[in-house]
Amino acid sequence: MENNCLNDLATEAGITSEYINAYGKPQAIPAEIRHRILEAMSTDIPVGRPVSHLHASPLPNVKVVIPGQMVTLPLEDTNNYQWQIHTEQGEILHGHCQHQFTLPTDLSLGYHTLSLITEEKPETVSRQYSIQLIVAPERCYEPDAITRGEKLWGACVQLYTLRSESNWGIGDFGDLKYMLQELAQCGGAFIGLNPLHAIYPAMPENASPYSPSSRHWLNIIYIAVHQIEDFNYSIEAQEWWHSAETQSKLQQARQTEWVDYTTVMTLKMAALRLVYPQFKRRSGDDPQQIIFQNFVTKGGKNLYYQAAYDALHHKLYGENNVYWGWPVWPEEYREPENDAVKTFCHSHPQEIEFFLWLQWIADTQLAECFTISQANQMPIGIYRDLAVGVAQGGSETWCNRNIYCTKASVGAPPDILGPRGQNWGLPPMNPHVLKAQAYQPFIELLRSNMRHCGALRIDHVMSLLRLWWIPQGETADKGVYVHYPVDDLLAILALESQRNHCLVIGEDLGIVPEEIVDKLRDSGVYSYKVFYFERNEQGEYRAPDEYPVQAMATINTHDLPTLRGFWQNEDLILGESIGLYPDKALLADLYSERKRCKQALLTSLNRHGYLPEELSKTDTPSSFQRSVSLTQTEHPMSHAINQGIHRYIARSTCALLGLQPEDWLDMERPVNIPGTTEEYPNWRRKLTSTLEAIFSDSHINHLLQTIEECRKQG
Repeated sequence: MENNCLNDLATEAGITSEYINAYGKPQAIPAEIRHRILEAMSTDIPVGRPVSHLHASPLPNVKVVIPGQMVTLPLEDTNNYQWQIHTEQGEILHGHCQHQFTLPTDLSLGYHTLSLITEEKPETVSRQYSIQLIVAPERCYEPDAITRGEKLWGACVQLYTLRSESNWGIGDFGDLKYMLQELAQCGGAFIGLNPLHAIYPAMPENASPYSPSSRHWLNIIYIAVHQIEDFNYSIEAQEWWHSAETQSKLQQARQTEWVDYTTVMTLKMAALRLVYPQFKRRSGDDPQQIIFQNFVTKGGKNLYYQAAYDALHHKLYGENNVYWGWPVWPEEYREPENDAVKTFCHSHPQEIEFFLWLQWIADTQLAECFTISQANQMPIGIYRDLAVGVAQGGSETWCNRNIYCTKASVGAPPDILGPRGQNWGLPPMNPHVLKAQAYQPFIELLRSNMRHCGALRIDHVMSLLRLWWIPQGETADKGVYVHYPVDDLLAILALESQRNHCLVIGEDLGIVPEEIVDKLRDSGVYSYKVFYFERNEQGEYRAPDEYPVQAMATINTHDLPTLRGFWQNEDLILGESIGLYPDKALLADLYSERKRCKQALLTSLNRHGYLPEELSKTDTPSSFQRSVSLTQTEHPMSHAINQGIHRYIARSTCALLGLQPEDWLDMERPVNIPGTTEEYPNWRRKLTSTLEAIFSDSHINHLLQTIEECRKQG
């Protein structure tokens, strides 16, 4: 009986009992897994009380609607009510109702408050209930250039990989500014970036942009220190900068093949601590001081706690490196409202303000980059990336403990390329607490990440519908899907997208349930089409004119091999060497499939006229097959094949095209291997050339010119 009750509660909580696996087969979820996930969210869903009955109000605490829809809310009692709607625009609407309340159909877009007041007899006390009423548009924002039918293109860049003659061993906002200007001259419409989320100044080697401390604030390692005005004014900073020791470390950091996060962060923090006193010398009415104080005021408690977390983490981790995050901090520091935390903040005000200042500098430099892109007439400019979650011990979970279920983590179920599944180690948001908080954490997250950009990529966009939850301590194959209020979340996404003039791209790779495909398309979310995967049931590559318009086409992603790596099987060779493919039969199948992929690719390039002349011997089918075979055995990835693939995808009918500089440079090594942590130096591999060299290279300039011409013809 108890198990049946738990099963019913799990179902009502959105915990699925089965799913369709990567092989298209239904797979049941063991009851024990479902119960453990229910327990992980049980602090907010008391056992024995259905989820839908958590609210004492006759109305839900939040209602999301589309203009023009006829929406009637049952009141479930016989009271007479007065109702009032206070709109975000300051208008007040009112009336009377009983049994049910029908919303006005002409409400303005925005966040309104609906109040119900019972009309009681004189001897009784009236009761008032208020709910958040969100009126959202049907579709997300699209730039004018796209609605006019233009085919836009840009570069997809992992910012830390950029080399330049001026950076400090890692790509920074100064490099981004330079690259935006150069790409704009080539006709590029945007630069797509990895997540810029705050990580850990005290632990720079924890470098994954997809496992951040907070998604609301920025990673200060991207600050271009030499572009801070006060860096040039500070005598102390300039003496440090010109010292032989600093210049030696700087050259060493620039020349390394992999990003040396510790050295880079040490250099930058040393410089920034010298610059900060120079900023403090500015008078209170100095324009920069005023702008900084306004930034702090607007950031509110969330920003203050970010600075407090970074300052406290810096102190504790410096004392003992076991203190990697708040779950293992001394007990008195584990809650931001604890007296010990308040005491620390009161006794270290300069340290807190220093970290506030760092966030302001980072925000200011990113804003300058976006301004540069707009001044150069780029239709999108900067396209940011919102990670699917945050690290368990970071500042975001420290600040809003209730929303995150720390006894579970999210990931992906086993599939053909990842037979063990993936456990990303990120605690999931509790969908029921999210709704109880009127979706405010989600709204704030979108606003934080739609700043200073013209587009936002939603990593693992299926998370708006469902997420693969894994009980604490279990492997990825022991998980279960948990459903989220997808219609509400998509509506809010559309509202914030329109308000911020921010295009939305949904990373919809992997197992994509049919039920969300239409929802994403109808909501104006752009799909993500990776060239490697765009093949039909016969294994043929999709023709350029068969791609959907409402999508972004790419050749690959940060999780996939480069073009050269793909062609030379380097991803399979590397994966085998680090133990990703223990099943030799599966590995052999992957090699065979790769051979078929390359043959199909050459066939498609030839059919559409993009195969290099020396390989397109099409007198007879058999002669072409021989040329394919020769290409695979005697001709490695060549400049001509690389260019042919770029031209092929550039002619796709997708509204957006994102290309990686790694492929312009014919690089081999990947930047990340999914499913690994220690086996490969993820998030560290740099580009092989500086930005100055890239944009002065005649071959690359010719390639970019060709791409621009193809997009205009498309």
